[in-house]
Amino acid sequence: MSKTATDWLKLAREVLDIEAEGLLAVRGQLDDPFVRALTLMAECKGRVVVTGVGKSGLVGRKIAATLSSTGTPSFFLHPVEGAHGDMGMLRSEDVILAISNSGGTDEVNNIIPTLRSLGAPVIAMTSNTASAMAQLADLTIQVKVPREACPMGLAPTSSTTAQLAVGDALAVCLMEWKSFDKEAFRKFHPGGSLGQRLAASVDSLMHTDGLPVVADSVSFADALKVLNAGGLGLVAIVDGTNVLRGVLSDGDVRREVCCGPFDTSRPVTEVMTASPKRATAGETSARVLDIMEHNQITVLPVVRDNGELAGMVHLHDLLGKGALKFSNGHNEGSAG
Repeated sequence: MSKTATDWLKLAREVLDIEAEGLLAVRGQLDDPFVRALTLMAECKGRVVVTGVGKSGLVGRKIAATLSSTGTPSFFLHPVEGAHGDMGMLRSEDVILAISNSGGTDEVNNIIPTLRSLGAPVIAMTSNTASAMAQLADLTIQVKVPREACPMGLAPTSSTTAQLAVGDALAVCLMEWKSFDKEAFRKFHPGGSLGQRLAASVDSLMHTDGLPVVADSVSFADALKVLNAGGLGLVAIVDGTNVLRGVLSDGDVRREVCCGPFDTSRPVTEVMTASPKRATAGETSARVLDIMEHNQITVLPVVRDNGELAGMVHLHDLLGKGALKFSNGHNEGSAG
């Protein structure tokens, strides 16, 4: 290799210069749509749902995490999973932030009409205000950099840095809007509490009251009513002794719609997922979290040693992101 240490440092500094140039360009692009987006997020009665794929998706996950930790409830929705059942988590009170540098990302654009049909306003963050995404969204924040730091102009570098910075700008403005102070920050960042939660038994975190549960003797139609009212995207199916036989998720319903005649008079046992993933009462929350992450599950039934349903646990319960109530249709959802 012919380059010297001086050469590498020169190149690294050029990258930082290009990215700084991009941030200054985007700074000058901030205008009324940014303020309108900020207002939608600040007045949101639900959650700010961030979506995107690839590098923009990774940026979106960080933006959602920053928003959640600074007083604006938020989560990341993968658009492909959204198209296969996870949109059951969404409510009309939510606000959607869709991210794509080109604005032509099919995976994201394909779900925007459905998102808007739910009544949730869609904010696009893209470099191209004439793109399909910008046309589909309710408003667009332009984030356009002069060039990528990648010498070939291919790998997202300056563009993703700018997306992340605009996400930070939204988060900081929301903190100011909501008077999110140091005391509130400590509430959302209790030192060491996550480790304590994960060391605890799942019994102390699971929900036991008002669970979305139906008997295995009911029809598909009856189970659908409980699924819709529960707001979790998941219903537990139990036998006469309360032993878990299966679950019905938004994904199961989607498969029924796509695979043949949608006959809701059928027994729920014909459409449920039999022998689903489950946690066992007494297991550590860390072990349960491993099961949920490995299987990409948001809500998990918890059973006793004899298979009897003991409760349900949500991913947010394990991570300490707030108590959930299952008593109405305005709660967190699940991919099932």
